[in-house]
Amino acid sequence: MIVRFGCLTSCIIVLHPQSGSCFTTSSVYTNNPTATAVTTTAGTHQEFSSYNSLGQSQFSQYYVPPPSYLSAELPSSDRDGAGVVAPGYPAIKTEGSASANLPDITGVTLPTGVALLAGMALPTGESDQDETNRKNPPGKAKGKAKKSDGSQSTDNDLERIFLWDLDETIIIFHSLLTGSFAQKFGKDPATVLNLGLQMEELIFELADTHLFFNDLEECDQVHVDDVASDDNGQDLSNYSFSSDGFSGPSAGGGPGSTSTVQGGVEWMRKLAFRYRQLKEIYNGFKGNVGGLLSPMKRDLLLRLRSEIETITDAWLSTALKSLLLIQSRGRCMNVLVTTTQLVPALAKVLLYGLGDVFPIENIYSATKIGKESCFERIISRFGNKVTYVVIGDGRDEEFAAKQHNMPFWRISSHGDLISLHQALELDFL
Repeated sequence: MIVRFGCLTSCIIVLHPQSGSCFTTSSVYTNNPTATAVTTTAGTHQEFSSYNSLGQSQFSQYYVPPPSYLSAELPSSDRDGAGVVAPGYPAIKTEGSASANLPDITGVTLPTGVALLAGMALPTGESDQDETNRKNPPGKAKGKAKKSDGSQSTDNDLERIFLWDLDETIIIFHSLLTGSFAQKFGKDPATVLNLGLQMEELIFELADTHLFFNDLEECDQVHVDDVASDDNGQDLSNYSFSSDGFSGPSAGGGPGSTSTVQGGVEWMRKLAFRYRQLKEIYNGFKGNVGGLLSPMKRDLLLRLRSEIETITDAWLSTALKSLLLIQSRGRCMNVLVTTTQLVPALAKVLLYGLGDVFPIENIYSATKIGKESCFERIISRFGNKVTYVVIGDGRDEEFAAKQHNMPFWRISSHGDLISLHQALELDFL
């Protein structure tokens, strides 16, 4: 078994915590690239005037608001999806599926088409979550295109956007591999590590087989539409990605090679084709990732998700309550900002059943530019009139939130997730 542990290892920006901030994160982070903090302008991009005093006092141990904060109204959300045909998946290992008794999620209306974990009792739909751990990519795509983040028609009506971290916030993944989760919560280290390694293998198998990770690992992008301007709109129905001569930066073309020149017009066009196809596959299978897997791998995935949910005491299910509550509001949106590379991050989201919670247009990878720069891109997309709330477990997102004067909700335990849901229900957020 080939394990690319480094690819999913967190890339945390090395920052100096500001005085007054409190961190309770227990995860062990490695391979952390250094990024320079961007100083924001004196004026804040949001107009905060007041904050409910009950909310501040009741949830102050979790919630770090800016100097002043304006509460917004709530209301119901939308989703999307489309069918796409992906190549077959080769069968590897025979694993029987096992189900675990997971706690019921009550009072939550799930979006249509969301897949349900084995043993979970829910009203309508699906839901699971997943976040990522990252690797500092060995190479970057030399050619860069204009950034078009594919905003939706309802973006102008948004009042509040929740910026979520993935690993150790929505899902437990990275700390399974490092052993920090087992140590902090008193779980069996060998069992926890084994679950993490098996899920990591599934993530990379999906990324390599269906999401072009072999081609795109060193051509990582922040957003799926970053190279869309290089796409000429060619019909890809009968296009052969395996024989078009595309190769990543490290492949290099030897004598007689048919590879196109990296960074050239044709190379960038083929790169854009891959990201377009990646987007279509995500949209086509976001509510049914099992369609990309063999029967044996589907059974393995169901067993892993069930066992991880059990050993993490329903961490994902607890976080999912808040995600779905936000999604049910008409003028609110969930956006994912992860330090995992974009392709493995998309594989995680699909495998953990979060595709209907996070449209691909709302997923950003901070591996190359850091979370503060990602937040700037999101602000430029949605504007300054929207209220942004950051939810995460790491110092990088907390620091970035402070730089942009965004309220930050720290997640370090189940209690933090439960309190977040309570605050949302009481309209404090």
